Amino acid sequence: MFKNNINTTNSTGNIIELSDVMIRQEEHIILRNVNLMLQSGEFLYLTGRVGSGKSSLLKTLYCEIPLLHGTGFVLGYDLHNIKIKQVPWLRRKIGIIFQDFQLLIDRNVYENLIFVLKATGWKNKTEMDHRVREVLSEVDMVHKGYKMPHQLSGGEQQRIGIARALLNEPELILADEPTGNLDPDASDDLMKLLNRISGTGKAIIMATHNYNLIKKFQGKTLRCEDTHLFEPVSEINNID
Repeated sequence: MFKNNINTTNSTGNIIELSDVMIRQEEHIILRNVNLMLQSGEFLYLTGRVGSGKSSLLKTLYCEIPLLHGTGFVLGYDLHNIKIKQVPWLRRKIGIIFQDFQLLIDRNVYENLIFVLKATGWKNKTEMDHRVREVLSEVDMVHKGYKMPHQLSGGEQQRIGIARALLNEPELILADEPTGNLDPDASDDLMKLLNRISGTGKAIIMATHNYNLIKKFQGKTLRCEDTHLFEPVSEINNID
């Protein structure tokens, strides 16, 4: 496993600090005047209509969308001045969970996870095997390593997606509509898992428009609307 020798300590103790940030793609302004702070162990919901900027904000945090306006720090990295060679180091400290799972369909669960470890610099086979078994145990899927993705339910596939996000022991997890393809029972199980993970000290930002989940599983809520990010007065009563 590669070790990052860059000092990314943030003197304020915040995992994320955004100040007066504008997020744009070409000439299209997606969000403006974004101010956000997040600390270890916090669970934050991002809500808003489709196309309101939730995913764009998450992509800005892991440098898929460059930060051109305002000040932004994630895990000590300056998003405005980050160098291309530093981006992989930042992303190794972030776990990303996708709505559509994004598992490799031509290999089993174990091989999916081994592939990620190799891609992020792990070399020792024994250490890789141990880490895969650890994360599968964390998501209650330790006996599913031999299964192909198509043999798993949607909820099980998303659990593997969470296991993948945990592989490099990230300090921050970004989840983009992780329950969007799941039924209510599977969604509840997934939220219980995410809350358990948050309880270990990891910060989580989850984009969602599922207000029933927000009612059941409390967390701070911010809404994207009309190019702004704000804390709604009563988010759970403001159902799209």
